[in-house]
Amino acid sequence: MSFALLHPRDQIVATMDRIYAHDMTTTSGGNISVKDENGDVWITPARVDKGSLRRQDVVRIRPDGSQDGIHPPSSEFPFHLAIYAARPDVKAVIHAHPGALVSFSMCGKVPDTRVFPESFNLCGEVAFAPYALPGSKKLGERIAEQFAKSSQPTSVVLENHGVVVAGEDLGDAFRRFETLEFTAQAIVHASQLGSVQYLDEAQLEKAGQQHALEEYDPFRPTSVGKEARKDIVDFVHRAYEHRLMNSGWGSFSARVDEDAFIITPQHVDRRELDLADLVVVRDGRRAAGQLPSRVAQLHRAIYQAHPEVNAIVNALPVHGAAFSASQYPLDTRTIPESYLFLKDVPKIALDDVYGDGAAVASVLSVKNPVALLENNGVMVAGRTALDAFDRLEVLESTAAAIIRSRALGAIRPMPDSVIEELLAAFPGV
Repeated sequence: MSFALLHPRDQIVATMDRIYAHDMTTTSGGNISVKDENGDVWITPARVDKGSLRRQDVVRIRPDGSQDGIHPPSSEFPFHLAIYAARPDVKAVIHAHPGALVSFSMCGKVPDTRVFPESFNLCGEVAFAPYALPGSKKLGERIAEQFAKSSQPTSVVLENHGVVVAGEDLGDAFRRFETLEFTAQAIVHASQLGSVQYLDEAQLEKAGQQHALEEYDPFRPTSVGKEARKDIVDFVHRAYEHRLMNSGWGSFSARVDEDAFIITPQHVDRRELDLADLVVVRDGRRAAGQLPSRVAQLHRAIYQAHPEVNAIVNALPVHGAAFSASQYPLDTRTIPESYLFLKDVPKIALDDVYGDGAAVASVLSVKNPVALLENNGVMVAGRTALDAFDRLEVLESTAAAIIRSRALGAIRPMPDSVIEELLAAFPGV
């Protein structure tokens, strides 16, 4: 189902379902609005459970101020209207209280989105609005003032309150909202490991460059290709639900023959990914009319260098991503599963991440299946799609455990004798 073809009521319900399901708001907190082509603003109601919102609960506010609905609109509707008045290009607004961004708001700070290229590209510079009473005219004025300064910002942290994010439509606003909360979480976790590494302008510019692939007319799908498509879609959906990917980030590919693989596309919501969205890359060229993930060249280099690799994942699980933005090493000698599935985890420099793939292929293989990508999350190779996904889950679980352990004391890694015993007992892992 195309999200853009849904009525504003249904868009709002679907988006609130995702926000609530991933603990980015509470039963009573947060509100969403959409401004349609007639100038009507559709908004969540006041005092209605966000965990069971129905389409008939959504309220319409007409341009003349009259209202239509079985409930009163959210008490925060004045600042939604103020944003629309200040920024005619804005067609959707999300306000909520996601945990990490609330932490920033409590400290009077905003997350620096230069920690990941995609964060900066989507969220830009984040603004800050001083405290005002919720629902008050003053709050609306202070938020609208930030939005009115220029075409940016599209995200404003509210002092001791939460965050407001806007977009050209609700899908755009949600991707920005989800990305900003992920970024805030990653910064918090990376700060627990030490100082956070941020990207400078030259690095951000390099990250924005893309290697264009020539097109070819695709062949008729094979049984192997159809099976690979199903595996990719199933695992990407699972990765989204388990917060290993978000709506705009994360790439998964699977080999179909010697120099062809199927990979996730650009600009498609990972939760809504369908079989037809996937892109075949053959002999370094892309299927006509489709755009593969920007890491396609990296994946091809690995497949060419390692015939035993049949699946590759790029992801930004929040704890693993925190390590990618920190100098702190990810020591996998924590429990037997971690070392057996991950081995030693190197970090690949940013220049190599955006290179021709040769440097990455020299590091990643089935014998060394996991790497951190500097300020770009993690990359995992596997013999099968299940193998790659399993190692991704173990990686994120290990990274989370290490970060939590920082509050308890120094890690006691397994000694070399234990590692040797493990490798001897489980040689095929």
